[in-house]
Amino acid sequence: MIIAQLTDLHIKAEGRLAYGHVDTLGALARAVDHLNAFQPAIDLVVVSGDLGDYGTREEYAVLRKELDRLSMPYHVIPGNHDDYRVMREAFSDHDYLSQQGALTFSIEREGLRIIGLDSSVPGKSEGHFGADKQAWLKAELEAHEDQPTLIFIHHPPFETGIKHMDRIMLQNADEDFWPLFRDQVQVLHIACGHVHRNIDSMKNGIPVSIGSCVAHIVTLDLDPEGASSFTMDPPSLRLFYWNNDTLVSHQSFIGNFSGPHPFFGPDGKLID
Repeated sequence: MIIAQLTDLHIKAEGRLAYGHVDTLGALARAVDHLNAFQPAIDLVVVSGDLGDYGTREEYAVLRKELDRLSMPYHVIPGNHDDYRVMREAFSDHDYLSQQGALTFSIEREGLRIIGLDSSVPGKSEGHFGADKQAWLKAELEAHEDQPTLIFIHHPPFETGIKHMDRIMLQNADEDFWPLFRDQVQVLHIACGHVHRNIDSMKNGIPVSIGSCVAHIVTLDLDPEGASSFTMDPPSLRLFYWNNDTLVSHQSFIGNFSGPHPFFGPDGKLID
């Protein structure tokens, strides 16, 4: 099974440019085409937050026209640019989503438990994981402790070294989030968004990653005084390959590139 992660789409009403520069709708359209053409076929897409730029009904209406072109099912969770209450209305036909409170989901596909968490608080840039959210996740983990589990959350629960983003990461993660995974050995990976670039780490023995944005990328600036900015790096997205109880992460670039080219000639020898 192949699961694709889309994140930080920042779709504007009427498809307007984000920050006066970025065609986020065009970037999403190219990503949808990429996912639909991928071989072997992708089984599921998870959109890990910041679907809209201001979380309005108008933005989600534009967004859905593109996401609904996907030839495979997709699942959504909110980010800090979303309003989970408006999202629940905009995706009211997505019956996997929780019907009240935080906008979460928990599903099983081919022996893999996939959990989507809501770290958003309307009007705040940073992430929070309060008591109600903690209780829900604890119950889900305990109810499915024998199922290998992949978790999606928008705000990363670890520092990246990009200081202006670390200031708005998941707050109090060491107190409110990580203790929930004590003795939960079934959790194979935690996949995040928010920082707009591919980043990998490990915390308490659990691999944790951030997926790249398919449009604008947060600048790789490890200067503690670095300004908040973005670049237009080559777009990519993260793929998770689930096979025989093993979960592997890949990066897939979007665009037209030379290749594939063979390593070996017709005679079976390495091309010199």
